Amino acid sequence: MRNLLLLFAVFFSTLIVAQRPQKKSTKVDSIAYYIELSKFNIKTNNYKFSLSFSQKAIDYAHQSKDVKSEAYSNSLIGGIYFELKKYDDAIESYYKSVSLYNTLKPSSQQAYCYYQLGLCFMEKGNYLVAENNFEKAKTIFLTIKIPDAIELLDLQKGIVYKAKGQYQQAIPIFNQIIAKPATNDISKTRAEALYQIGTIELEKERSNLALNYLARALSINEKDNNAEQKADILLALSQTYEKLFDIVKAHKYLKEHIDLKDSLAALSSKKLGTEDYAEFKDSERLKTIEQLDKENKEQQKANKVAKLISILAIALISILSLLSLSLYKNNIIRNQSNLLLKEKNNELQLAKEKAEKASKARAEFLSTVSHELRTPLNAINGITHLLIEENPKPSQMNYLTSLKFSGNYLLTFINEILEINRIESNAIETENLNFNLKLLLANIQNSLKELASINNNTFTIEIDPTIPDFLIGDPTKLSQIFLNLINNALKFTKNGEVKVILDVNEINEEFTSIHFKIVDTGIGIPEEKIESVFESFSQGSIEINRKYGGTGLGLTIVKKLVDILGGKIKLESKVGKGSSFSFDLSFKIGADEQVVEEKLSEQNDSILKGKVVLLIEDNKINQMITKRMVENKGMICNDVIDNGEDAIEAVKNNHYDLVLMDVHLPGINGTIATQTIRTFDTKTKIIALTAISLNENREMLLSYGMNDVITKPFDPSDFYRIIANNLAQEV
Repeated sequence: MRNLLLLFAVFFSTLIVAQRPQKKSTKVDSIAYYIELSKFNIKTNNYKFSLSFSQKAIDYAHQSKDVKSEAYSNSLIGGIYFELKKYDDAIESYYKSVSLYNTLKPSSQQAYCYYQLGLCFMEKGNYLVAENNFEKAKTIFLTIKIPDAIELLDLQKGIVYKAKGQYQQAIPIFNQIIAKPATNDISKTRAEALYQIGTIELEKERSNLALNYLARALSINEKDNNAEQKADILLALSQTYEKLFDIVKAHKYLKEHIDLKDSLAALSSKKLGTEDYAEFKDSERLKTIEQLDKENKEQQKANKVAKLISILAIALISILSLLSLSLYKNNIIRNQSNLLLKEKNNELQLAKEKAEKASKARAEFLSTVSHELRTPLNAINGITHLLIEENPKPSQMNYLTSLKFSGNYLLTFINEILEINRIESNAIETENLNFNLKLLLANIQNSLKELASINNNTFTIEIDPTIPDFLIGDPTKLSQIFLNLINNALKFTKNGEVKVILDVNEINEEFTSIHFKIVDTGIGIPEEKIESVFESFSQGSIEINRKYGGTGLGLTIVKKLVDILGGKIKLESKVGKGSSFSFDLSFKIGADEQVVEEKLSEQNDSILKGKVVLLIEDNKINQMITKRMVENKGMICNDVIDNGEDAIEAVKNNHYDLVLMDVHLPGINGTIATQTIRTFDTKTKIIALTAISLNENREMLLSYGMNDVITKPFDPSDFYRIIANNLAQEV
């Protein structure tokens, strides 16, 4: 990383030289002469002479009161100390420089000093101060309009986020750099971004992804011959192969790393010896003593002048005392006003705390209610499914279909409430899966054909042919976004048209940016309601709610999910003419995969038949429903247990092909029971049954040793598919 930082230093130095005006006086010519000598010795790695010439430039500039040249010379010494890894000395020099630049107009030199201060504090591990200095540099570059420098600062900001463990903020910054077209100017930056993401994936224990990023970083680095950066990449590759148990490659890259670091250390030791550094610091201290002596003499002269000023001050104080009397009453009034303001501020603080508690209580209440409703709703949906499977009379079928519709509607409402709470509590994470975008949209189109026909709507999807079939992203959240937006469009449109349009904004070999647009010719949204439609439980009007139904949560979920995925949703609408929702998202291009789902579904019934299942469920109705659903597919479910303790003993003393484990049980809950079972049985498949609440998630349940998760209320097709997929892994 150090060579990359030096690359930035060269970039900023180029700006500084370009902007520094040429002086004509003899004194300033001496300053420029010593500065050029210092820079020449830096290029030849002769830092002893470079420090000496820089100090002479500072002395000349100080004598001639050339603030700008003195500031620049101090920054030059700071750069030398930074290169020699004397970060405390570098910080001291850069602070001297910025204190002088702050008396002048904003400039690239001033921004460069703040940038270098940020690098110094990063090396010392003080990321908060580093980030503060980068922000100051960015503010100045925005003021003087140098956008290229801002991009370099963004990379450093990403590195700070990573160092603080804020990966969700760091990864998009690195991905933007990687997505830029490859050029010589940004190749080192791209290599650094790839290396940073690779180390993040390594920390997340995703070694294969880490290996991919690090290998690409090494490939780019070898073209640029960046030794410091290459040493870091080699070490990360060694650690990755070690986690993948490839000891040979791990040792190979570690040896290359050590050899490279040794050669860099040998080169660094030649730049400035310990004796040279001590000699220079001693000379600095001597000059400081001489300067102090000179300042003491000047102080004595100043003291004489001060005595005269004191006499005049006494006279002024007498006059001011009279004025103070007249201001006394005003001060009393001001103090009273301040006390009143403090009281109001305290009241506002208490109101803020009450609002936060109320918001937390609301989230917990909605989560609890949503979770508790799932258990009886599971009974309603489950019994309805069982009755439909038993070939009821046509007259009964109408009732059962209505019951199924009502149950699904209530389930959708509960799921939306729970989803809002999960998003607002930051209990939701994005996935990076390889998926077929065109197939995903085709499946959504097929599932919504019936809804489109009910309102006599034409529903089409237009996809730019240059969009790759396979992308890496979060297909689940993308499906939620599309389903909510398309459902709304079809619901509020009659005898009209709904279009889903996908266009490419930008594409290269690794990444693509796609513009998504959902357009309808429906009733539209009034202009005054456009800003509020994304708020929770918000709809156009009470009449619309009564006529069309709905929870008012769909667009809230859409906005929050688009934000999580790194986009921003836009809405354009006119009453009576329709609405248009659009957003942009970036994806990494994925690889083609062979689709085997159809073949697997054909084998589901044969896989399930004859399998012995243990059911652990404390609710009697859920016991009956789950047992019946299992037996309907030819599985054997003779053992039903209602607590975790007996479940552990049953698995210990019997053979089961599958265990269906309810998470919430009396006594030992399902997670602890599973964790205990895994101490003596690691092969039996255990699937969690749960109405996932605000504080639960799939990853947490799998961490206890469960193989998969089925959520309540059960969707029959998902129920059988998940069981079949897990049992198929044993075949």
